[in-house]
Amino acid sequence: MEEKIQHVYIIGAKGIGNYGGYETFLEKLLEYHQNNQQIKYHIACKKNGKGFMDESKLPKAVTLDEDHFTYYNADCFKINVPEKLGSAQAIYYDLASLKECIRQCKENHIKNPIIYVLACRIGPFIGPYVKQVHQLGGKLLVNPDGHEWMRAKWSKPVRKYWKISEAGMVKHADLLVCDSVNIEKYIQTEYAKYHPNTTFIAYGSDIYPSKFKDDDEIFTSWLSQKGLTPFNYYLVVGRFVPENNFETMIREFMKSHSQKDLAIITTQDDKFLAELDEKLHFKQDHRIKFVGTVYNQELLKKIRENAYGYFHGHSVGGTNPSLLEALGSTKLNLLLNVGFNEEVGQDAALYWSKEAGSLAHLIDQADQMSPAQIDEFGQKAKQRIKDAYSWQFIADRYQAIFK
Repeated sequence: MEEKIQHVYIIGAKGIGNYGGYETFLEKLLEYHQNNQQIKYHIACKKNGKGFMDESKLPKAVTLDEDHFTYYNADCFKINVPEKLGSAQAIYYDLASLKECIRQCKENHIKNPIIYVLACRIGPFIGPYVKQVHQLGGKLLVNPDGHEWMRAKWSKPVRKYWKISEAGMVKHADLLVCDSVNIEKYIQTEYAKYHPNTTFIAYGSDIYPSKFKDDDEIFTSWLSQKGLTPFNYYLVVGRFVPENNFETMIREFMKSHSQKDLAIITTQDDKFLAELDEKLHFKQDHRIKFVGTVYNQELLKKIRENAYGYFHGHSVGGTNPSLLEALGSTKLNLLLNVGFNEEVGQDAALYWSKEAGSLAHLIDQADQMSPAQIDEFGQKAKQRIKDAYSWQFIADRYQAIFK
């Protein structure tokens, strides 16, 4: 019967399956709920500009017209964003998406919708819209993401805005879905006066091996092109931004006695790269290799599987997707010792601090580990993903809160 279907509108991601945490989350949620008769998804996507949605690159997506496509059981609609708005584009995009969701609910007589907003970008404006959602019998759910206001890439006024915006979203949300225990604690403590209603649902990952064989030509030619050999490189994967601690990782690797390479898969930022080289002169160290980006997920998984070890320096945010992928694929993981990372890795990883010498010493120790010791870490890491971060487990948790 029609009234049994729960309509869920999700806004805040640029698209489905693009290179980003929310985008991957949407791809997996819709895949795992593709046969779910009780939930009907409606997904807002960015029509233009940086990171726009191109469904022709998304297997199983069906284009209906230039503004609409379907993906499994989801109805997806595109929002046009004026690019002249600069860094305010994200705020415009979320507000325009929210207005469109409410319009669709009214036009199609959808009762009791759930509107799930990913990230806290529209806090100062959310009040009147929440009233409209409540008038429809609906609920506003919010994923507070990580500490956006702490990210080094933002100027002081922008950081101040993010903090105010976070407070507004927490105040008005019917439920906050936190993807990290640490973020949930922070929301409960920082905004105690609002008595926030929170729940914890992690981000997901999988432990299936890559479809590529060891001798697959795409993989072997990538290695030879980059001057790497299997199990003879440490790996870093992440956005090239200061809060991911590239400077510390490169400096410490240069101090270590390792004979292995350091392969860095990251986005391009020539200015930041030049600044780092001026400080560290890493271009003189033949072991350090910036190898560009890898968007082929199977290839990326194969590269992770063949790394001797993985460095994770993320210091801001909740459960980080690239950390989960590393634990699912790389046996030996060396993580920065912040709460978010320790919560995920537990005893399945090794930890370093930003103190001088900490990571360099750990690299030298890791280089001396026996294959049996490394295998044991690999087994623990995979078990950690299986126990707490499998996509099936996470899709089931979302089913429970949406219903």
